[in-house]
Amino acid sequence: MAHGAVHTPDVCIASIYSFTAFCSSILVAFAALETVNADNAFSASRAATAPVAAARDLRYLLYDVNPPEGFNLRRDVYIRMASMVKTLRKEGDDWVLVLPPWGRLYHWQSPNVHQVHIPWGEFFSLTSLQANVPVIEYEEFIAENGGPFIDQVLVLQNYAEGWTDGKWEEKVDERPCVDKLMYSKDKQGYYRGWFWGYEETRARNVTCISAQGHASIMAPVLQKNITVTSVMLDRAETLLHDHYAGKDYWDTRRSMVFAKHLRLIGDGFREKYLNSTDDRDHTIYSEDWTRMKAKLGSAKGGPYLGVHLRRKDFIWGHREDVPSLKGAVKKMRSLMKKHKLDTVFVATDADEEELRELKGLLPDMVRFEPSREDLELLKDGGVAIIDQWICAHARFFIGTSVSTFSFRIHEEREILGFDPKATYNRFCGDTEKDCEQPTHWKIVF
Repeated sequence: MAHGAVHTPDVCIASIYSFTAFCSSILVAFAALETVNADNAFSASRAATAPVAAARDLRYLLYDVNPPEGFNLRRDVYIRMASMVKTLRKEGDDWVLVLPPWGRLYHWQSPNVHQVHIPWGEFFSLTSLQANVPVIEYEEFIAENGGPFIDQVLVLQNYAEGWTDGKWEEKVDERPCVDKLMYSKDKQGYYRGWFWGYEETRARNVTCISAQGHASIMAPVLQKNITVTSVMLDRAETLLHDHYAGKDYWDTRRSMVFAKHLRLIGDGFREKYLNSTDDRDHTIYSEDWTRMKAKLGSAKGGPYLGVHLRRKDFIWGHREDVPSLKGAVKKMRSLMKKHKLDTVFVATDADEEELRELKGLLPDMVRFEPSREDLELLKDGGVAIIDQWICAHARFFIGTSVSTFSFRIHEEREILGFDPKATYNRFCGDTEKDCEQPTHWKIVF
C-alpha cells in the first residue's frame, strides 16, 4: 500500500444469578515501510491552505483516550469520533473509523480475568454501528493495512496558555508537547506506546497538537494537511461534541446497540427474578435501531425500582452530592412505597464491606452477580452492560449525580420510551442543600 507524504501547510443490585454465558489473532505478516516525514505538519492558523490530497480509496481514523477514563466516558468519545468521520466522508475521502480495543480500565478490577484486546463486538452490535458510520475492529485494520503500522499519531492537548484573554475560540496548532510524551522511538526509528496492549504495533510519526473546539475542527487538518493512509488521534476526549443532543448525536447513540447475548442474559434475569418481560413492560425492542422510535411515555417498565449507587472514588473524593448508605436506603424505601414496588435492583461498585452493610440495611435487594466462569466470558464490561440493561427496564430509576454510568441509563430509557419523570432522578447527599435533578435530554429522530 502506498503512503503519501505529509504536506507542510500554512436497588438495580444483582446477587442471585448464575448462568452459562455465551461463548463468543489474526496472525499478520508485515514489512517495514518507508518512514514519512511529519515535521511541521500543521500551520499556526485556523485554516489549512495546502492543496487537498487526491482522494484515496480508503483512509483509517484511529483514536484513544486518557488511560484513567472509564467505560462510559469512552462510549461518549466514540460518539464524537463517529461525528468526525461523517464530516470527513462528506469531503470525498473514504474514511473508516477503527474501533480501539477495550482493556485495562480502572473500574475493571476483577482479579485473574484477562481483560485486554477485547473487540467491540463483545459488547456492541457491529452491524448496528455500521448502519450509522463505517467501522472496523482493530485487528481488521491490521489485516487490511498489511501490518500493525500507524502512519501518524496526533497527541491532542489543551493550549498551555489556556484561553487567550479569557476568550473562547476554536483553533488547532502544532505545539511542543505539554506533558511527557508517552511514546518512545525504538532502534528502527518507529514509535512504541501502549496501543491497546498490542506490543507489535508501532507508529511512523508522533506529533503533539494543541486543539480547542469541536471534533470537526480537526477535519481540515486531516483532509488537507495530512495525506497518509492511517491517522490516530490520541487523547481524543480533548475534542468536544459537534452536535450534542441533536439528531446526529442521537443517531450515533441509538446505533450503540448492546451485543445480543448481553441483552438476552439481562432479559432472562429480568424474567426470572424481577417478573419483567418486554410484553408486560411495554418495552418491545427492535433489532434495527433505525426503526426503533418509541413514543415518550409509552414504556411502563418492570415492577421494580432500578438503582445505580456509585461508591468508591466518588466517596473517596468526599462528594457532597453522594449519600451515605443509610441515606440511600432511606430514599430507596421511600420510592418503593410511593410507586408500590416490592423489589429493588441495585447496580453498584461498592466494596465487600459496604455490600455487607447494604445487604443488612436492605435485605430484599437484588443484584446481578455472575459466576467466576461467566465473568471470564462476559468481562467486567459485559457485566456493567447487563446492569445498565436491567436498570433501563425498571418502572422507576434513580442514579448517582454526574455519573456517566447513570447518564447512559438515562439515554437507554429515553430510547425505550420511558416517562422522563421516571428516569431523570438522582440521589441527594445527606446534607446537600440544592439537590438539582438531571437534565432531560430529549431524543431527536
